[in-house]
Amino acid sequence: MEIVLATRNRNKIEEIQRILAGTAISILSLGDFPLCPEIEEDQETFKGNAVKKAVETARFTGRVAVSDDSGIEVDALKGEPGVRSARYAGEGAGDRANLEKLLKKMGGLPPDKRGGRFVCIIALAFPDGRAESFEGIVEGTVGLKPAGSAGFGYDPAFYPLGQDRSFGQMTTAEKDALSHRRIALDKLSRYLKNLS
Repeated sequence: MEIVLATRNRNKIEEIQRILAGTAISILSLGDFPLCPEIEEDQETFKGNAVKKAVETARFTGRVAVSDDSGIEVDALKGEPGVRSARYAGEGAGDRANLEKLLKKMGGLPPDKRGGRFVCIIALAFPDGRAESFEGIVEGTVGLKPAGSAGFGYDPAFYPLGQDRSFGQMTTAEKDALSHRRIALDKLSRYLKNLS
């Protein structure tokens, strides 16, 4: 099956390609459809944003589309940054500024108050408008400062439950085996296998 990834985020494209490697899925990106318009992420939930991006991309390209909306939720911050994870420090601020804002906002919270989770919703849409979504969640804690330089986004400060290293300290294979995106993509793969 051929799908279009409804993202221009290189890090997400590479991670999704790695995780889906070895499946019968052939991946195209928005680079293959340069005229595809930017889709505004204006929904209040990860699912809302993911489904919107997938449906609009499928409609524009006339092909099956897959999108991802994901981020980090911190319990002590009532779920922030949540759907605004990529824009937490402002439009175009970048990963480092977003992470710095989160760590500053969490201040000196003790370890037992630093719980949260990475959430990923993968949406699958067909050109006729049908859509499905698949959720992946990894519980964990946010460290006091970044550790490691691998991964992207909030990875250097996020410690999955049961792990003594952040996602930023793990190899790509180690992170891919545990990640919220992996859990959601495994559900997508199972769904696609059942279709064929």
